[in-house]
Amino acid sequence: MNISKQNSYKRKAVVLLGILFAGFIGLQATSPEISEGPVTGDFKGPEEVKNIFKRSCYDCHSNETNLLWYDKIAPFSHLVAADVNEARKRFNFSEWDSIPKADQEVKLWYMVNMIDAKKMPLPAYTAIHTGAKVSNEELTILKNYVIKLSAKNHETGDTAKIKKPETRTESDPLKSHNFPESVNGIKYFDDYKNWKMISSTSRFDNGTMRMIYGNDIAVKAIKEDKIKPWPNGAIIVKVVWNSQHEDKDGNVSPGNFNNVQIMIRDDKKFKDTEGWGFARFGGLNLEPYGKTVSFATSCINCHRLVPENGFVFDIPTKN
Repeated sequence: MNISKQNSYKRKAVVLLGILFAGFIGLQATSPEISEGPVTGDFKGPEEVKNIFKRSCYDCHSNETNLLWYDKIAPFSHLVAADVNEARKRFNFSEWDSIPKADQEVKLWYMVNMIDAKKMPLPAYTAIHTGAKVSNEELTILKNYVIKLSAKNHETGDTAKIKKPETRTESDPLKSHNFPESVNGIKYFDDYKNWKMISSTSRFDNGTMRMIYGNDIAVKAIKEDKIKPWPNGAIIVKVVWNSQHEDKDGNVSPGNFNNVQIMIRDDKKFKDTEGWGFARFGGLNLEPYGKTVSFATSCINCHRLVPENGFVFDIPTKN
């Protein structure tokens, strides 16, 4: 190669590096800022539990984000800002007291299950922030904390002690003026106790067991395998119990009543959530879950994992 060609390549390389450097500098001007809001209601729990959350979760799920110098450099800063903003939308430890008690427990179980599945903290985050990893011993500490919290939060008793309605409307026997109503218009009802139980499940990850009931339309759809899609009018009710017990013979029985979950099929009314309406009522006072109708989005996002069952978990085998 002659000298003139070498000089030409060098000039092009310098120009290219100059363009890349200018672009890098210009990119920094667009680097987003991550706001550090006030701590209005910090998470309160045992010190050993809080220390795990602070080290592994607070950088994204709080207003106390501790950014390192390379987190502030674009394009990485854009990824960091997106992760933090999304994490704070899901839950924010700095505003923990603003979350209803029942929802706090749900979110804590969500955290524990995500950590157990190695999905949280994000692998990309722990690859750089190695100190954020949660050990097996620390995971056990979190599990024990949430199990004890669940037992404390829920009243001992069974669904027979749930407050009874005084009146019903003849046009719709599922409704009662005295039973609570979810923000999306679904009211609690107790007629499911006379329905066929279609399945039962146990979740040993959070110490609960569930009895699942279906109305006549749902039972018929299962028997005829007409669940893709489910017919309108199908209703499925899941009753959840806490602190399941196992005796010396291996028999499992429920402990404290937790909540009732309802799924109602109406492909016109609930078209944004795959045709299913969701509601959950917790404790013997039947406290409705969710402050806005958007809570159903998180419900269907989970149920989309089973499209082969028409977005319904725990479908029994036909017999």
